[in-house]
Amino acid sequence: MNIGEASRASGISAKMIRHYESLGLLPAVARSAAGYRQYDAATVHTLRFVRRARDLGFSLPEIETLLQLWADGSRASGDVKRIALAHVADLGQRIAQMQAMQRTLERLAHACHGDTRPDCPILDDLAGEHDAAPAATQGTARRGVHPGG
Repeated sequence: MNIGEASRASGISAKMIRHYESLGLLPAVARSAAGYRQYDAATVHTLRFVRRARDLGFSLPEIETLLQLWADGSRASGDVKRIALAHVADLGQRIAQMQAMQRTLERLAHACHGDTRPDCPILDDLAGEHDAAPAATQGTARRGVHPGG
């Protein structure tokens, strides 16, 4: 099948298929006499694996490792489980950080009058004029850049 058919069958765009191919996530793809890529059912199955892994938020290096484990019939399931649990822990940490950002923004929005006055606690916080953000959202250094200066 051509790349358009492989795209439809896998749910991955042709552009991303070419990208995954360039990264080596896919086995070498056969080409027709005219030079067009020709995909077989096994490659489409691999593409579906990649798509599902991406849907679950795995990084490309993690997916590469998972593909290697998937292809290895003598793999230990414990290796796969370790990757999955590390990803679960990472997701938990990212969720906690996003919840902290959400709480901070909700608090700042609540403190903002939202009327015609120019004073705005949201902008003050972004400018570093108030230490209103909790420690979880203060991970970046402040530049000290002020409007007009």
